[in-house]
Amino acid sequence: MTTSRRYLLSVAAVAAAVAGLSLVLPAEPARAVRLALGVALIVQGPLGWWLVRTIGTERFLWAWAIGIGARLTVVAACALVVVPQLGTPLEPTLFALVAVLIAFVVIEAGVARPGREGTEVR
Repeated sequence: MTTSRRYLLSVAAVAAAVAGLSLVLPAEPARAVRLALGVALIVQGPLGWWLVRTIGTERFLWAWAIGIGARLTVVAACALVVVPQLGTPLEPTLFALVAVLIAFVVIEAGVARPGREGTEVR
């Protein structure tokens, strides 16, 4: 399995698990979890794909650092602007957003782990 395919399948699995969790939660927390998942996927999509494409290159560390900075910025923007404007409960939204983003970073670490097929330096 290619690195890109492994990454996409892993992100899809996390997204499906979080979406499934939102189906069993009460209305307000479920709305918060769905919002967090949507924001995380919008941010993670391009950032994660960019990181996967830089595995094994000298740009990898820069891509990783920019991605972490972007994720922190998104969490701050959600806390200060997005969530209050939408009237979604702050705590469950931010908790879910951070949890999903951490899960995606763990996926990136697993995909980029040295010694895996496709992770050698180019």
